[in-house]
Amino acid sequence: MSMSLYSNHKWIWCCILLFACAPAVFSQTKSRQRKDVIDAIRVCNQFQTLLAENLDFDRAFEATFARNPARRREIAITEGEFDRDNLAGVDTAMLVDAFKSRMQQLFLMMPLFSPNSGEEEATFFPPKLKEALKRQPPEAASEFASYAAQLKRDVADFRTHLDQLAQRNPNVAGRIREFKSGLEKKIEPPAQPVKPLTAYSRGRVLGLKEQYYQIGDYAVIRENGQMRIVGIRFFSRLF
Repeated sequence: MSMSLYSNHKWIWCCILLFACAPAVFSQTKSRQRKDVIDAIRVCNQFQTLLAENLDFDRAFEATFARNPARRREIAITEGEFDRDNLAGVDTAMLVDAFKSRMQQLFLMMPLFSPNSGEEEATFFPPKLKEALKRQPPEAASEFASYAAQLKRDVADFRTHLDQLAQRNPNVAGRIREFKSGLEKKIEPPAQPVKPLTAYSRGRVLGLKEQYYQIGDYAVIRENGQMRIVGIRFFSRLF
């Protein structure tokens, strides 16, 4: 057999093997993606279930969000709307804590949105709490520790206020139950296949080529073998 004929036969066999293996590889890819989507939906439902219990964002965040320190920092900067340039010297743990406090404020406030009257608005959001909700991050990194500590106090004040309102105001108690009930609704697997995406557009949480899944308003990645949330479109989902 000439070398030319041998080379042709070898090329033909390579093509046959390639086409024979392609369906199996494709099937494995689809199976892995289905598992990723199922796991992604599960972690999103876990976040909602934990949050619905007592509106504790810290607990829900720690159980379901990404754990890589650098990624957590970027999530805090992006979702907390902090100025990256001004906070370069701020400790990551402090930055993440401040972000969680801001999100905690937001979730405690949500059941009180859209009061039915000016009188009800004044009851729901007294001047002291209104001022707390307007609190902005400092420009100087040296002032961030004080800001983060104040946020924790603001959160404690708001939770006390909400608890007291619920005890004496049936309307507020009903609003809280309704809000929690909405969180408890399970996300169901979509009818159409969910494929991984790239080029995540929110801040620097993910690199351009890093894959993630968009499950409703949640962005989810696989991190160290587990699906983890990296972002939520809070305002489109929960308002």
